[in-house]
Amino acid sequence: MALFITDECINCDVCEPACPNQAITMGPEIYRIDPARCTECVGHFDEPQCRVFCPVDCIPNDPDHPESRETLMQKYLRLTRETEVSHS
Repeated sequence: MALFITDECINCDVCEPACPNQAITMGPEIYRIDPARCTECVGHFDEPQCRVFCPVDCIPNDPDHPESRETLMQKYLRLTRETEVSHS
């Protein structure tokens, strides 16, 4: 399942650089997570790095984007291939 950032976000800027998939960007008022890029850090880390570093615990699972660990791994592999191709 992808993650999302709630209105409790204080724009502390720690989640964006922690995301290995560049899924986090600044929205109109708070940071946002692109569900097409969020793998919950599957393939990179044991737990989502945005959650590890978030000081206000405002990054829950996104119920609108349920995904299994297998689906998250497939997304990770796709994103990794895209990155390799763009750097070739």
